[in-house]
Amino acid sequence: MKIVSESELKEHNNATIKGAVEGAALGSAIALPSFWLLNKRWPYYRQLPLPLKAFGAVIVIAPLISIRAEHAGLEYERSKWTGVGKMEIDRQAEEENRRWASLGMKDKAAEWAANHQLSVISGTWALSVAAIGSYIMKDPLQTTPQKVVQVRVWAQGITIGVLIAAAVFTHAQRREAAANKTKNNDHTWAHVIEEQQRAKENAKAE
Repeated sequence: MKIVSESELKEHNNATIKGAVEGAALGSAIALPSFWLLNKRWPYYRQLPLPLKAFGAVIVIAPLISIRAEHAGLEYERSKWTGVGKMEIDRQAEEENRRWASLGMKDKAAEWAANHQLSVISGTWALSVAAIGSYIMKDPLQTTPQKVVQVRVWAQGITIGVLIAAAVFTHAQRREAAANKTKNNDHTWAHVIEEQQRAKENAKAE
C-alpha cells in the first residue's frame, strides 16, 4: 500500500480546487448569458423575484462545480498510477471499452443512466420545474406572488416524486448487484501476479 505524501495531498487538493473553479466558470458561462437573454426576451422571467432567479443560477452552477472538481481529483490520481498497478488498470479499462462497444444503444442508455444517476435525477427535476414554471407564469389570472407559490408547491411535489423514483431505482440496482455477486468473482489479484511475472521476465530479457 502506497503512503501518500503531504505534497501529493496538497497537489490533489489543488487539482480539485482547480476543477471546481473550472466548473464554476463553465456554469457561469452557461447560466449568466442564458438568464440575461431570458430577462431581455421573456416578460414573465423579469417579474420573478431575485432570490428565485438566483436559485435558478445555483441549479446550473453548483452541479458543474461538484462534477468537475471530482473529475479533476480522479484525473490527478490516474496521473500517479505506476508499475504493475497501472498495467492492471489499463487492462481493465481496455476490457471495459470492448464491453461497452459490444452493447446496443438501449443497453448503453440504461447503463449510462445508472452510472449518472445523480445527474439524471437533477436534470429531470430542473427540467420539470422549468416546464411547470413556464406554464404557470403564462396564467393571466394569477399575480406574480401567487405564481411563485404555485411553482414552489409543484417543485416540492416533483422533488418528492423524484426521490421516490430514485429510491426505487437504487433498490433495483442493489437487488441486481446482489444477484450477480456470486457470478462476478474478482480475479484482479491473479492478473496482478501475471503482470508482475511478465514484468520480471521482461527485466531479465533486457
